[in-house]
Amino acid sequence: MRRINSYVHQLPAWPKFSWQPDVLERLLGEVRYQQGRLLGRVESLGVELRSEATLRTLTLDVLKSSEIEGEILPPASVRSSLAHWLGLERGGLPAADRRVEGVVAMLLDATQQADQPLTAQRLFDWHHALFPTGYSGLYPLQVGAWRMGPMQVVSGPMGRERVHYEAPAAEQLEEQMQEFLDWFNSPTELDPVLKAGLAHFWFVTIHPFDDGNGRIARAIADLQLARADGSGQRCYSMSAQIQAERQQYYDLLETSQRGSLDVTAWLTWFLACLGRAVTAAEQTLAQVLAKARFWELHRSTALTERQQRLLTRLLDGFEGKLTSSKWARMAKCSQDTAGRDIADLVAKGILRQDSAGGRSTSYRLQWPSPG
Repeated sequence: MRRINSYVHQLPAWPKFSWQPDVLERLLGEVRYQQGRLLGRVESLGVELRSEATLRTLTLDVLKSSEIEGEILPPASVRSSLAHWLGLERGGLPAADRRVEGVVAMLLDATQQADQPLTAQRLFDWHHALFPTGYSGLYPLQVGAWRMGPMQVVSGPMGRERVHYEAPAAEQLEEQMQEFLDWFNSPTELDPVLKAGLAHFWFVTIHPFDDGNGRIARAIADLQLARADGSGQRCYSMSAQIQAERQQYYDLLETSQRGSLDVTAWLTWFLACLGRAVTAAEQTLAQVLAKARFWELHRSTALTERQQRLLTRLLDGFEGKLTSSKWARMAKCSQDTAGRDIADLVAKGILRQDSAGGRSTSYRLQWPSPG
């Protein structure tokens, strides 16, 4: 039988969080320096390259935030939806399905409208966007409203479930969420990055929805990080880094919610994770610049519209090995046409054949050298 006050939201002082500033000070300074340096690099790019960097980052954010919850979205569909909403060229990408459109709409509202207040109605709209059918898999949800019943986070087989967390009772949600929203929308002397970490923890502790709480908590953190950056240009993905460290993420959330209201451990991890996300963003910028060099190198090369469209798909991060059959499926052309397309690109030095031959014949892009 669990003891009284086993969760932080049951403590008498809830939600009066505390932390140790001297423990966080150095790490916060390093992260803020990293953010400033990365934003400076992005601002030095041309408009097209900045847009491309933003598109890549947001695509990663949508994919990885959903992946944390075990939902795998099609990358091409996510990129297509984002490109449409941002007014960018789709490059022959497929139209996005309804499920993808909702996740994209939530993230764009959070990051592109970061200066707008966070309200209950705005959160309800995000929840509707995440669950447009009113279902999570086969289970009906209370969509666009606070949950009506108890909420436990459990794992394990039926009959031997392990309770990781039990959220506040439903009758407390109206008051608790109003207190959270009042705090979030009020000016504070708290550093904006620390506020992002605290907002994430506070919201996910309340767990006000039937489902989607993790994704919405990360969207709230993204909104606050956009405010901290002072820029609509998204150039790093916190969700991608959280996904890479998801076991530690879940473990720390669980232990922090069973501890005291001192959230130093959680904020330390959040800052360190953010720092690693900013470091990882350097690779995204490198890919954007490599793509620009590629097209600059081949600006005078004669290419068909189909070849240009498929090369763009490859440059945007094609996963797996490229074969003539995959080319035919993506281009919606015959196997013979795909073979001719590929042979022409090999002859022009754009693609090169991998060592394995026969039915295993595959190809990869011949990237230009850096510089």
